[in-house]
Amino acid sequence: MNPIMQAVAAFTEYQHQQREAFALTRLRDELLKHKVHAELRDNDSALVTHRPGGAGLPMWVFVEYGGAYYSWQSAEKRHPVSDLQGAAQVLADYVGR
Repeated sequence: MNPIMQAVAAFTEYQHQQREAFALTRLRDELLKHKVHAELRDNDSALVTHRPGGAGLPMWVFVEYGGAYYSWQSAEKRHPVSDLQGAAQVLADYVGR
């Protein structure tokens, strides 16, 4: 791969990471409206939240499937990124706020 192609590939990956980080930041902010505390982790590539009272393991949320879905529970659960309010409601219900 020549240097120009490497630069384009690196920039494309950077843009992808930025879109995912922005989607997770928006979800974190929306979850606060549902009284669910969540934190960005791992270079803004994941969102982590805990169940009320610290019961159980933390839940990790990622942006996957080409940036189209928030996913959690080992990708068994997912919700479209395009429905931010719905995703926050589903996650809030899931963690048992």
